[in-house]
Amino acid sequence: MADDTRIRMFRVAGPIFADKGFEGTTVREICAAADVNVASVNYHFGGKETLYLQTVELAHQERLQRVPPAAWPSDALPADKLLIFVTTILNRILGEGNIGWETRLLMREMLQPTEACRPLMEEYVRPQWDQLMGILDELLPTVTTHHVRHQIAFSIVGQCLHYRLANEFVSLLIGDDWQTGAYSVERLAQHITQFSLAAMNGLSEMIQEGESPNLQIPISAAT
Repeated sequence: MADDTRIRMFRVAGPIFADKGFEGTTVREICAAADVNVASVNYHFGGKETLYLQTVELAHQERLQRVPPAAWPSDALPADKLLIFVTTILNRILGEGNIGWETRLLMREMLQPTEACRPLMEEYVRPQWDQLMGILDELLPTVTTHHVRHQIAFSIVGQCLHYRLANEFVSLLIGDDWQTGAYSVERLAQHITQFSLAAMNGLSEMIQEGESPNLQIPISAAT
């Protein structure tokens, strides 16, 4: 019975936290939605913060079960690894059509991370970041500085997140069926990968020629 109550509270708390965030959610509304006594949060979890922490962890676990981390054969080329990595990220944030509370909660935590969830972010997000950095190590010259590698990684992830964060805006520009055909996960993954590889090839040439990849463009040249 106690386990059933905990599960019911998780399922109710998840969507509320996803919509309102930790600060905007009250214990009273969670308990009312779960049809349990207002003291249930303290009894089962020790407080709202622990309930939130465990709800975010549950969201991470369920997302990983639905879309496991990117994996490839040992002889895969770096470009193929990047395509698989990008496809995995897009499947995780776009592949289910109607985005569930788990993805919405994790996106909120990514945009506004809470102190309580920093250890979870390290446990679940850091391995994926390290995986991407490993791919870039194979694609970029060894002399590429850490901050340039990080900026490239953020650019790749940012392209993926754009189609989630700007979903309604993209829909207005392209149409409600924009996630099909040329804008399917597979086609978007190919575009993001090809675009990123082309950019990295250009940066690599600059780096090998001794030029700085952080171009300083004069204002007059940009207007």
